[in-house]
Amino acid sequence: MNNHARRGGDYLRRPINQRDEEAVVLIVCEGEKTEPNYFRSFRVSKKIHVLGEGDSPLNLVKKAREEQREQQYDQVWCVFDRDDVPAGQFNTALQQAAQYGIHIAYSNQCFELWYLLHFHFYNTAMPRATYRRLLSEELGVDYRKARPDMYALLEPRQAQAIRHAKRLLALYQPPNPEKDDPSTTVFRLVEALNALERE
Repeated sequence: MNNHARRGGDYLRRPINQRDEEAVVLIVCEGEKTEPNYFRSFRVSKKIHVLGEGDSPLNLVKKAREEQREQQYDQVWCVFDRDDVPAGQFNTALQQAAQYGIHIAYSNQCFELWYLLHFHFYNTAMPRATYRRLLSEELGVDYRKARPDMYALLEPRQAQAIRHAKRLLALYQPPNPEKDDPSTTVFRLVEALNALERE
């Protein structure tokens, strides 16, 4: 068995809807491919179960709660964007998740903000199309959603992205995730997965 499989890489070959009784972390994503591809690429010592649901934040929290009832996990996370979520629903999803002990890795406006923070600190709101254009410039190739190699491309700059995301979040006092554009807490999930790498 190679080192990658020994450290948990074998979960990459599981069907996306197959439950793993040994998984210790559940990640329920709004995106069906972009976010799942990224989080499945972490080389962790414990197994993670990643679902790409393609649903609203409130429904993601509901799905995570259902999974939480069926299997015991050490950590349960939902990953979703502000995007065009109706006013009130975004923060409501955060509040409901907190009631059930579900962690949230959100982005306002979109997950690509986390990618961009690997290169520079951004604190100005911009259209989602601008995120894609800037990423293409930074990567030197046309950025497309659902790229399977984004983790590998960005991993050398991950520490910088974490610093930038924390600095950005600290600008909002008091915080209002629904309106704090741009902002992201994806770094919290990244740090949690990195901690599993070291166990």
